[in-house]
Amino acid sequence: MEEIKIFVEDLLSMTGLTGSIIPVLRHVTMVVVAILLAWLSDWLCRRLLVPLVMKLTAKTDVEWDDHLFNRRVLISACHIVPAIVIWQLLPMVFYQYPIVFDILKRLTAIYITVMSTRTIVCIIDAFQNYESEGRRSNMQQYARSFSSVLKIVLMFVAAIIVIAIIFNKNPLSLFAGLGALSAVLLLVFQDTIAGLVAGIRLTSNDMLHKGDWITVEKAGVNGNVEDMTLTTVKVRNFDNTIVTISPKTLINESFQNWIGMQESDGRRVRRNVYYDVNSIKVVDDDLRRHLLQKGYFKEDELEGQQVNLTLFRRYMERMLAGRDDVNEQMTYFVSEGEAGTNGVPVDFYFFLKQKKWEDYEHHRSDIMDLIYAISKEFGLSVHQYFPEK
Repeated sequence: MEEIKIFVEDLLSMTGLTGSIIPVLRHVTMVVVAILLAWLSDWLCRRLLVPLVMKLTAKTDVEWDDHLFNRRVLISACHIVPAIVIWQLLPMVFYQYPIVFDILKRLTAIYITVMSTRTIVCIIDAFQNYESEGRRSNMQQYARSFSSVLKIVLMFVAAIIVIAIIFNKNPLSLFAGLGALSAVLLLVFQDTIAGLVAGIRLTSNDMLHKGDWITVEKAGVNGNVEDMTLTTVKVRNFDNTIVTISPKTLINESFQNWIGMQESDGRRVRRNVYYDVNSIKVVDDDLRRHLLQKGYFKEDELEGQQVNLTLFRRYMERMLAGRDDVNEQMTYFVSEGEAGTNGVPVDFYFFLKQKKWEDYEHHRSDIMDLIYAISKEFGLSVHQYFPEK
């Protein structure tokens, strides 16, 4: 330090300055030099190091380095370098001013702590964003949950270190004193802890992932899961409204996950059509002749005493099995239920190959329209209730 002091004084003496102004100018000069060096280090990192690292990661075959070493992470890391330069130059610049040196040293240490924490948080965020589109796997959900916990712990540790720097205390002694505050901390973070436990249960039991279509009737949820965090599950409904619910709510109450249907070979259709009891009758010669003319049955199939509802059920099963949009490899049947005040219920049960919502609705409607239309061909009347005016 003494050599630097003499060198700067010699430079100032060469300008012709003498007297008490030399120490002041020497100190100002060293402050300016320190600021310039800090600025230069930041400029070199942002202008040279960041583009170099991004070009190197772009040339690699793997994708994870493009996410972890993105521009936001690198710029955040570059902001730490000037503080390190200032930290190293502080003893040379303010060695004559111990109070100022101590204050600036603490402020620089706080800045380095905060920016280092921010950089690590940026890396964690980049890691969380490194995932496949669509449905999130178990490992990705585990990593996302624990990354959120890690960020909370990291910020908590950083806050303790900052407090220790301000009061010039050992951080370990502050951590040791937190045992008495554990009950308060549990009370403050009870929602986070409960959310974490619920999120782990959802993931470990393979109950919910990002991209799943879920319905929760009590919460008005019917849409796709957009994001899952420690304390919230964000769902975009099909009407584009966004509903946020707690993982604890999903654990404590029932919800419906449609992923099983989406990954299966068909989506189920189950509809009841009620027929007027008075329209159910034994097939007469006119109806038998009509069914033969329409090609619904062959003559040998209509031998003996037949009932129109029985023939209708038999024909509809045959029709369902012959349609291209119905998966005949899965269960399908047309059955009759117990008659009641609304008539005789006929249950149509089958699976459509079209699982996408709009395609499913169109094909289901086409089949149901055909059922209503063909019912008349068999002399059946769909039951309708007309209230008295």
